[in-house]
Amino acid sequence: MTRGVATVTPDAPLRDAASVLVERRVSGVPVVGAQGEVVGVLSEADIVTKAGGRTERSGLLTWLFDPEFATAKVTAETAGEAMSAPAVTIASGKAVHEAARLMIDEGVNRLPVVDDGVLVGIITRADIVRAFTRSDAELASEILDDILRRTFWAEPGSVTVTVTDGRVALAGQVETEADAEMLPLFVSRVPGVVAVDADLRARTHAA
Repeated sequence: MTRGVATVTPDAPLRDAASVLVERRVSGVPVVGAQGEVVGVLSEADIVTKAGGRTERSGLLTWLFDPEFATAKVTAETAGEAMSAPAVTIASGKAVHEAARLMIDEGVNRLPVVDDGVLVGIITRADIVRAFTRSDAELASEILDDILRRTFWAEPGSVTVTVTDGRVALAGQVETEADAEMLPLFVSRVPGVVAVDADLRARTHAA
């Protein structure tokens, strides 16, 4: 993630907030309250909506049945009035592949990173792309630490992980048949993994 994030306050004039985007060469910034809590995100799209005088959902039905939504961003004068809220955030301890999945699921280009609700950084799609270029050793480390140990609670040494040019080979023993099916799926979502070959067997339990 990127630390030292550019931010604006909810009461910042929209023109000043737009200047922050231009000066910092970013496409969006978190909007933070007095205690550093993230209350929303202001993006170029929000400002374009204001400048264009219409919303993405504009149309006759919107104006008839949801006039407040249709006019809020168009009439916005501050960052708080124009921002998208609530903000989609991610905890600082989450793995890169979890951030990537959240971006896809929520359709966002950036995630404010929070620690106990307070902004500590931001992760963007560019950061995810950079993560895709990580070394094989870094990929193996994330798979072992974040997926095998923290997600599947696998016993140390029960599954071997070999990474060669982004291709992951998994071999060993897992607790259940479901784990054997799900583990390769989780690994395939790690940024930088290009393929997964799995030779996994479920541990047998005495009756």
